[in-house]
Order: sequence, then C-alpha cells, then structure tokens
Amino acid sequence: MATVNLSSLIHISCRKPRSVPGSNTSILKVQPFLLRPKLAAFSAVTREDSYKSIIHEGEEDNLEFDFMSYMIGKANSVNKALDSAVSLREPIKIHEAMRYSLLAGGKRVRPVLCIAACELVGGEESAALPAACAVEMIHTMSLIHDDLPCMDNDDLRRGKPTNHKVFGEDVAVLAGDALLSFAFEHLATSRVSPARVVRAIGELAKAVGSEGLVAGQIVDLSSEGMNQNDVGLELLEFIHVHKTAVLLEAATVLGAIVGGGTDGDIEKLRKFARCIGLLFQVVDDILDVTKSSEELGKTAGKDLIADKLTYPKLMGLEKSKEFADRLMRDAQEQLRGFDSKKVAPLLALANYIAKRQN
Repeated sequence: MATVNLSSLIHISCRKPRSVPGSNTSILKVQPFLLRPKLAAFSAVTREDSYKSIIHEGEEDNLEFDFMSYMIGKANSVNKALDSAVSLREPIKIHEAMRYSLLAGGKRVRPVLCIAACELVGGEESAALPAACAVEMIHTMSLIHDDLPCMDNDDLRRGKPTNHKVFGEDVAVLAGDALLSFAFEHLATSRVSPARVVRAIGELAKAVGSEGLVAGQIVDLSSEGMNQNDVGLELLEFIHVHKTAVLLEAATVLGAIVGGGTDGDIEKLRKFARCIGLLFQVVDDILDVTKSSEELGKTAGKDLIADKLTYPKLMGLEKSKEFADRLMRDAQEQLRGFDSKKVAPLLALANYIAKRQN
C-alpha cells in the first residue's frame, strides 16, 4: 500500500504537465504545502430530511449560531430562486428534465457556501443568489452526466431514479447541456458591478472546463481498473481536487467576488474551500464503503464495483479518516482573522461536510 504523509496537504498549481506513472494521462504538476493547525473543532452533524443541528464540544463552543435554521433558511432561498429561474415552459420536456434533477432536493452545500462567503466579506444574500444558483445548476449538470451509462452508470440519485432512467439518455444529455449554458446566462444577471460579474464568469468557466471539472472526470475514467501499485495519492488527489473540490472552491470564490471581497479575502477563502472540497470527497469515499444505498440515497459500493481509485483503497479506512481530520483542521486555519460571528456559517459548513452521514 502507498505510504502516506498526513502532515502535508497537496494542492494543484498550473505548471508544466507531466505523465502519471502507469497511465497515458498527463496531469498538472502537484505541489504540497503545509498549513498550520488549528482552531477548536466542531463535532458531529447528522441529517434529518436536510440537516440537524450541530452538537458542540468543549468550553469554547458556546456560539450563538443555529446551523440547522441557517441551512434551511438559505436552502429555501436557493430553492425558490432555482424554481423561478428554471420555470416549466416550452419546450416542456427539456424543462421537465432540468427541473426533475435541479429541484430533487440535495443539501445545497455549494450555493450555501457561496452565500456564506458573500456575507462574510460584507455582501448581501441577494447579491449572491444568481451565482449560488449558477453553481447549483452546474453541479446538477455534472450529476446528470456522471450518472449516464457511458460514465458512472448509476440508477439512483438523491433517493430517486436518475435522470436518464426517467427521461432517457438523449434527454438527460440535453438537460445537462441546457443547465450548463443557462448557468452562465443566469450568473450574468447578478446585480453587482460589471467587473465583478466578468470575474465571476471567468472563475466559474475555468472551474468547469478542461482544466477543472472535466479534467477530473477524464482522469477518473482513465484510472478505472488501474493497479493501485502503479498509481499513488498524487493521481487520486488530482482527480478529486478537479472533479469535486473545484466546484466547491468556485462556489466560495464566486461568493467572495460578488460580495466585494479583497484579493486577500478571496485567496484565503479559496484555500479554505479547496481543503473542504477535498475533504468532501474523502468523506464520500469513506461513506461509499461504510453506508448502505438506503442511507446514502444513491448506490453504495459502486466505486468498489467499478474498481475506481479511492482513499480507502489506497490508504485504508483508518488512514482516510485521519486525513479527513487533518483537512478539517487545515480548512479552519484559513478562516483565522475573519469576524467570529460572520465566519460561523463557514466553520459549521466545514464540520457538516466532515461529519455528514450521506
């Protein structure tokens, strides 16, 4: 099994591409850097319909912050905005398919991250909503396409039949395409300065394209069935930073941009989001091998069946849990210096990602 240095956190920087051992795929050069611990950790969060409240540990956890109410309130705002943005109109069939997946529930972690980051740097929820909805549209697109038989071939998503099982593969592809393009159209309606809108559009486009979400997906597909002795954590990290973390990072950065954050604020929040984005996938890998399909609301064990690279496969379950704890501490460290009340939602969201059960 590959040796793991849990004291380092690997992040991606755009450098000269190089080949991955055991693969014909080129990836960007990966550079490790160490983030210092630590802030007092929050404890477990579980889900009741959408969320349950956080149980705090320690003497310093007397924060007057109701995480469940915050998440439900923000998710309701996002759901209303999504329902309004993607209304049922002609052609009926394509909009039904778009709405089927977009309004199917979900935790709305990405749009809430966007809103929380916006409010942290002094912006209002209304300024963040177009960006928050745009990110959720793209996330939904990625789920629709991931579930297709030519990709992950899944039949269940959020406890319901996947889009292609209901509408057919052809309509599912088009529904994803429509959500992707409409996301940018909707983001362009943001009522902030044109300079911020342009910056946000560029940030989101980069996150989704051939050096972002698509890069993670293509390397993930290419890695299926590869001998774990021929690959290492560097390849796995690349997949997850691009396939999963990049959209959580984009959501947070977009919120900071439309909220009027400084370049310094934006970069701190970028590093925070990259940590929790990778944490999200590590937890996802752990849940895939420890929970049932009923508990997850999607097919459990599918990564094992597809012989995909995962953290438990390369590191073992316990080392994966240790790595998740480390990422949580590193994420918290990036929020030092922000207003303690305004930063509470992001701290709670990080803990929710770390301790979620589905």
